[in-house]
Amino acid sequence: MDLLTFVLLVLIGLVAGLFSGLVGLGGGIIIIPALVFLLGVNQVTAQGTSLALMLPPIGLLAAINYYRSGAINITYAIIIASAFFIGGYFGSKVAVSLPETIVRRVFAAFMILMGIKMLFGGK
Repeated sequence: MDLLTFVLLVLIGLVAGLFSGLVGLGGGIIIIPALVFLLGVNQVTAQGTSLALMLPPIGLLAAINYYRSGAINITYAIIIASAFFIGGYFGSKVAVSLPETIVRRVFAAFMILMGIKMLFGGK
């Protein structure tokens, strides 16, 4: 794995962790599109990798099915999960200090932008 890929994986984990702590989203909304658009991972492997990094306590049985079909990148999952853990802490610190309206608007704006990107955007 090259340095750029490693840095991108850490950034994906940190951003997903920050948004998870800030507005309660991460895996499907941040990690999957980031793996697809930034690293060129196919959709199924991105979904499997996202599930694998969030195994305990969610997605274990689904991740086993993805693993058995060869659609999980274990290295990516471990690196992102580690950074996600740290990002979640800092995101939650910010979220609890902001007015609820701001947090709600950040969540809504991000959901809209990612929806548009997934619907109309390419790789």
